[in-house]
Amino acid sequence: MESGARRSYRMGARAAAIEATRARVLEAAATLWARRWYDDVTLQHIAEEAGVSVQTVVNHFGGKDGLADAVADRLASQAAVNRQAPTGDVAAIVATLFDDYERHGDATVLWIAQIDRVPAAARAAAHARGQHRAWLDRVFADRLPAPGPAREHALNLHYAATDVALWKLWRRDLGLTRADAERAMRDLLTSIDPRKRNHE
Repeated sequence: MESGARRSYRMGARAAAIEATRARVLEAAATLWARRWYDDVTLQHIAEEAGVSVQTVVNHFGGKDGLADAVADRLASQAAVNRQAPTGDVAAIVATLFDDYERHGDATVLWIAQIDRVPAAARAAAHARGQHRAWLDRVFADRLPAPGPAREHALNLHYAATDVALWKLWRRDLGLTRADAERAMRDLLTSIDPRKRNHE
């Protein structure tokens, strides 16, 4: 008869294997969707990239839409961990943001381009917007006005100044170096500091 310790070990190993498979599928899907349109990537492509069967993908995520939601959740969690910056330090905030955009900006722009026809992309974009706004509320807490219309206005300005579309404009469309693009964002953030207007 199998001992309790042996059974617990076996169940733990199985759970670890399941989690490893799930992570491999998520990584494969994220990699493929980072460079190709959602509709151009099939479950077969993802399964082959992950080294598993299509049925395994379905068993874990229920289908393509569920997998896309899981990928979005994973990327959102990673962004929350990676975007650690000290409150009020504009240079550090911009550098942290650019670290994220340099890794994931192109994929984010590709997903945003599909929000009108891919529900999973629309859900991911909506969540990312909320997450980004909450991040801005935290890292610029030292300069934002008290809760109310003035704070919302200031947040809207800071959102526009740090949006991935602006990163794309500077880095991809205009071909700025990262250093020059970071300087442009720092200057923009300095120019919209609400505290400056209070002293004018």
